[in-house]
Amino acid sequence: MNTSAPSYTAKDIEVLEGLEPVRLRPGMYIGGTDSTALHHLVAEVLDNSMDEAVAGHADKIWVTLHDKNTITIRDNGRGIPVDPHPKYKNKSALEVILTTLHSGGKFSNKAYSTSGGLHGVGVSVVNALSESMVVEVARDGELYKQSFSKGAAEGPLEHKGPITNRKGTQVTFTPDAEIFGEFKFIPSRLFKLVRSKAYLYRGVTIQWKDETAPEDSAEEREATFHFPNGLEDFLRAELGDRMMLTDELFGGSTEFVGGTGRVEWAVGWPLDEEEQFSSYCNTIPTPNGGTHENGFRGALLKSLRSYGEMRGTLKKNITITSDDLFGCANVVLSVFIPHPQFQGQTKEKLTNSETTRWVENTIRDPFDLWLTGSPESADALLEKVIERAEERQRRKKAQEVKRKTATTRRARLPGKLADCADKDANDTEIFIVEGDSAGGSAKQARDRKKQAILPLRGKILNVASATKDKMGANQEIKDLIQALGCGIGKQFDRDSLRYERIIIMTDADVDGAHIATLLLTFFYQEMPQLIQKGHVYLALPPLYKISAGGESIYVQDDNEKDKLLDGKFKNRKVEISRFKGLGEMPASQLKTTTMDPKNRKLLQIKIDSVAEAENTVRRLMGKKPEERLLFIRSHAREAQELDI
Repeated sequence: MNTSAPSYTAKDIEVLEGLEPVRLRPGMYIGGTDSTALHHLVAEVLDNSMDEAVAGHADKIWVTLHDKNTITIRDNGRGIPVDPHPKYKNKSALEVILTTLHSGGKFSNKAYSTSGGLHGVGVSVVNALSESMVVEVARDGELYKQSFSKGAAEGPLEHKGPITNRKGTQVTFTPDAEIFGEFKFIPSRLFKLVRSKAYLYRGVTIQWKDETAPEDSAEEREATFHFPNGLEDFLRAELGDRMMLTDELFGGSTEFVGGTGRVEWAVGWPLDEEEQFSSYCNTIPTPNGGTHENGFRGALLKSLRSYGEMRGTLKKNITITSDDLFGCANVVLSVFIPHPQFQGQTKEKLTNSETTRWVENTIRDPFDLWLTGSPESADALLEKVIERAEERQRRKKAQEVKRKTATTRRARLPGKLADCADKDANDTEIFIVEGDSAGGSAKQARDRKKQAILPLRGKILNVASATKDKMGANQEIKDLIQALGCGIGKQFDRDSLRYERIIIMTDADVDGAHIATLLLTFFYQEMPQLIQKGHVYLALPPLYKISAGGESIYVQDDNEKDKLLDGKFKNRKVEISRFKGLGEMPASQLKTTTMDPKNRKLLQIKIDSVAEAENTVRRLMGKKPEERLLFIRSHAREAQELDI
């Protein structure tokens, strides 16, 4: 027995009172002390005002971001009660709510039939973690005010006298720098939070004001959010001009069938198949989903299966799954229920088991009606889902086949490909270069572990005006398809892509631009998913090297060169070198300027408008030369310099 060990007695037991536990362990209440936790404070206060709106007692909310990391949230609801609390005779209900954990009006459904709060710790936690908080309550024609600091009241509740033009609660607080360090509110992040709340409840108008924004930037400084169509407005704004599989969104709002509460939803299927599922409960985001998402997925899947069987297009050997249907969908789902149960104080996943049944029973009939009422959209959706299911089954069978050895795989690659050492596609890249000379330089300059080099001989075939047979016989295209490993057209499989980035690296001249255009046309027509998923890039090699007094700068084009000569190098003796081609550039220089991720510049290829891209490819690369001639004649006067 060690008699010298420290004693352990009753006096060693600490009892934390009031809001001390929150300041000691903030992570237990808001998930941490980082930027996400800081913004969660705003959500907690805003949710209280939203609860007033959802309960029918408020229709306006004002959110104002001030200097010095301070924010004000006000509503025109009933106002926090200010009369003495029955349990604490010398304290108002307002002070009890702000300084006591597990206090509030949301434990039963007497004051709120549905609400985001369930533990009674929200606004008191914000108070505990704030350097200062001032609460004003306009209630029954009278104005009251009380100030707090770090969770403690700085004085009693003050009665400020009668007020006739205002009602509701106003909370102004500044997060404590002792807790959050240098983290500050990000206006754009708060803007999105406020806007999403307005979408979630179509009966509320939220006024946003950012006093930290420049006074001449009206759009950034002030905004009003009111969306009478709720989530459908939200999803349309999120989808923007993306091409859609179905003509109409599937959306609606209704009371639960066989349950208490209601559900609102909006779903669309964009052609780019970028999946997004956003769900909420009582206006609280649930990024990890939960039982409401389970019910929604189940309803749509069962309904689509029944529709497919009715149409006779769902084969017996094909089983469509939730991932087949929702893996290409954009969904916004919102439920309002009494007594929500979440995982953790930050409420990221809904766990009420009965909600699955309520949502499924409620959504099933509206989706049945939507499918039968829009047969063209329904058939297009069913065809897409079946296609995804068949592709999933093909991938599963391929995975069940014994993997080929690395030697066998390497033997099937093009002979002129200098492959990278890593077999995992993650963070690897292939440079497509013109000619063996540039290929030789690039092979010496590359990072052998992560970078592969594929030299192409001259200009590849223009696939926009060539037949499939001619394209299949072209050796350069065959080499390119083989090197990437993901197939083309209907055989395209993104999971088989051997590199994360595909970088077109051509000379900085007209011929190089033409080769890059032909390659981009090939990717757009035969592998559009590579562009849609952000895999394709253009390298930006320098055209000039400007040197003066031992200092050298590489520049991309004539405009950049002229700016430097008129600025940094003005009145200095300079030496200007023009690079004739990548093949003539020393490997060390090519690495430094164009291939090293630390220094290089890459241009990611994106498609903003599918219709515009389709039209451009058809006019400039298609089978009708008269369209190209018309374009040249129309734009000839715009040509400033010709490289002949």
